[in-house]
Amino acid sequence: MPAEIRKAMLDYWKEHSKEGSVKEMMLDTKAEELTKEELPEILSYLPDFSGKTVIELGAGIGRFTAELAKKAEKVIAVDFMEDFVDKNKKANHHLGNIEFLVADVTKMERPKDGVDMIFSNWLLMYLEDKEVQDLFGKLLTWLQPGGYLFIRESCRHQSGDKDRGNNPTQYRNPELYEAYYSSVMIPCDDQNFYGFDLVVSKSVHTYIKRKNNNNQMLWLLQKVKKDNSQNHGFKSFREFLDKQQYSTRGILLYEKIYGRAFVSTGGLETTKEFVKMLDLQEGQKVLDVGGGIGGSAFHMSKNYGVKVTIIDLSSNMTHIGLDRAQEVGCNPDQVVFEVADATKREYPAESFDVIYSRDVILHISDKLALFKKFFKFLKPGGKVLISDYCCSPDNHSENFKTYVKQRGYNLLSPAAYGKVLEAAGFVNVRAEDRTQQFADILRTEIERTERIKDEFIQEFDETGYKIIVDGWKEKQGRVDLGDQRWGLFYAEKPTKV
Repeated sequence: MPAEIRKAMLDYWKEHSKEGSVKEMMLDTKAEELTKEELPEILSYLPDFSGKTVIELGAGIGRFTAELAKKAEKVIAVDFMEDFVDKNKKANHHLGNIEFLVADVTKMERPKDGVDMIFSNWLLMYLEDKEVQDLFGKLLTWLQPGGYLFIRESCRHQSGDKDRGNNPTQYRNPELYEAYYSSVMIPCDDQNFYGFDLVVSKSVHTYIKRKNNNNQMLWLLQKVKKDNSQNHGFKSFREFLDKQQYSTRGILLYEKIYGRAFVSTGGLETTKEFVKMLDLQEGQKVLDVGGGIGGSAFHMSKNYGVKVTIIDLSSNMTHIGLDRAQEVGCNPDQVVFEVADATKREYPAESFDVIYSRDVILHISDKLALFKKFFKFLKPGGKVLISDYCCSPDNHSENFKTYVKQRGYNLLSPAAYGKVLEAAGFVNVRAEDRTQQFADILRTEIERTERIKDEFIQEFDETGYKIIVDGWKEKQGRVDLGDQRWGLFYAEKPTKV
């Protein structure tokens, strides 16, 4: 069967690549126009690979090969079409650091831990499901610990407008690729294994902008060592969030309390209050860390004319957020969604005017490292505004300790939180204990939920109602005991660094 599949794919590409042009590679009549924006966009998501060894799988005629070779110490450009490899070699052999290889990736072998980055732009959709699963395992083995895998695929349906005739391409749902890469594990000792962690996943913006198509998907993954005891039995923290705390049902329950498109304390009311502190100006760029389903970002974009990039580790949050963006009429030039790990995602220095985050950094243990990244991402004079769950600086009850452990939280007192921002280099730091405001909001939200009990149960069920009311009353109890606090933090990057 694989031999038949490979022959069908070979025939397919012979039919659609008689000239070996960019138009043929992209299977789109507007390829020349698209590639001017798409190529630099794809490259912008890559980690720094200067002086590294890179394998480019499905290199084709070399649309990305030369760009990779400009920074890498060595590029191994692989394609199963000999004509493509010959054309790539003719165009780029003069660079002197490229190895050109005709090979079928499903049969290809490489040394263990021998490469720093693997780059693949449109490849997996030409393989069968079992081949994709097996290939992820191979790629994990080839990468050095800490190395990166970048993949980009056409999902759900074809994106190019060129007539395909008999088309053997597999336009999978993105969730299937996510299931494949997250299930790959390589044991390294009795307690640990290597697997892939997600750095970022998103739709290619060029295709959204030019073709109103969000089915061109990319993923940047990192090979990391994982502890079998981590994440409550889930393969990753992201899986824990998506299947437990931020399941789709859980998100919609929260939204019912906080208001449409909101999943953070106080909903639109606190958003309006906090955003006013930032003095946003039209045209500024905002990074919303843990932006959830988009409520704060939509408010900032609609009312202040800023462009907001939302990063959130929960794909469930992002999927709902994209629906809410359509509801409120926010297009990708206003609000961009990324499924991304804030501790791993990189942006160029001085990319943003403001970094905004609501009740999510409680999940992150190394806050100093994160705030140093924020400092780097901000322009001189840029601002940070964060609300977050905190704790008292004193001893805590056993119930509170159990709650924090079960949720995987890492909490600081408001004062200690402010000190971490100062240690990261920020100035004009304001660390405010807003616990009384939090308590007032909790009381209001409980009262409102009890008033709409029948409506709530009709929309969800009695169990959902009980989860919210009991959960909010438990929060209230932790606040009343003095264990749980809520902080608001403002800081600035110096104008001269």
